[in-house]
Amino acid sequence: MAEKIAVGGQAVLEGVMMRSPKAMAVAVRRPDGSLARLDEPWRGITERFPILKKPFLRGTVVLVESLVNGLQALSYSAKEAFPEEEEGSSGKLSDFELGLTIAFAFVVAIVLFVALPHGVAYVIGERFGMPIETLAFHIIDGIVKISVLVLYILAISLMKDIRRVFQYHGAEHMSIHTYEADEELTVENARKYPTLHPRCGTAFLLLVLVVSVFLFAAVFPFMPTLASNKILNQALYVFIKIPLVFPLAGMTYELIKWGDRHRTNPLVKLIISPGLALQKLTTRKPSDDQIEVALAALEMALARETDKNVR
Repeated sequence: MAEKIAVGGQAVLEGVMMRSPKAMAVAVRRPDGSLARLDEPWRGITERFPILKKPFLRGTVVLVESLVNGLQALSYSAKEAFPEEEEGSSGKLSDFELGLTIAFAFVVAIVLFVALPHGVAYVIGERFGMPIETLAFHIIDGIVKISVLVLYILAISLMKDIRRVFQYHGAEHMSIHTYEADEELTVENARKYPTLHPRCGTAFLLLVLVVSVFLFAAVFPFMPTLASNKILNQALYVFIKIPLVFPLAGMTYELIKWGDRHRTNPLVKLIISPGLALQKLTTRKPSDDQIEVALAALEMALARETDKNVR
């Protein structure tokens, strides 16, 4: 069997985006039932700077590029799925708007997943004698992070539009399973596969939070006091955690890749099981027409990879 092309995806509004090494493809179901298709060549930064393909560097690049591609695909899907709401606008984010959106998302993520958990861990640590040098501090920090993630997912899942996005998320996984099984990309074949996938971004996020416990527990015992004021000292520690997100993403990406290569191993199955369990919140069983949309996006990405004409 020929080696499979690495393909990943993301659910968007009434559609799916698929990314392969040379392509970014988006398929969106319009209100009239027709399919809107965006098929663009993609040349990642690692093609221009091959050193970034090295293990523990590529994870950070993939994270940033996925965020950029995801926002571009969301912008396109909003224009096609809800044209009446996009009337009078281009429906596409400018470079400035894209940068502003990424910066805002980054700030919110730092507040929710770095500053807030650190603050809670500090308050509890002060009360029960668990300073930042202890593993217990970072376990508490990790528990708060995971709780925030789960609560956030549960909150947005109450929204009707998000539930449909979760269905497209399931369709995305089912279509990729079909491709990886070397089966013809049909709705009938895809329908029998699960909505969960070990290489999912949801699993990646959860594993990032878990790995952060061990990384921070290894780093902070050697961190000197940075300020005499306790609160200011903790604030400075939070700022130190921010650049550590990048090696953290690199480490986690390598774990995800390793787990995907050995997904039948019983130990690996145990390790990835929490990520699969969390996906039960972020995926829903899709309808056949939603699977059709995911397959259309996948076919476009694969067609560009093999230099075939896209229908």
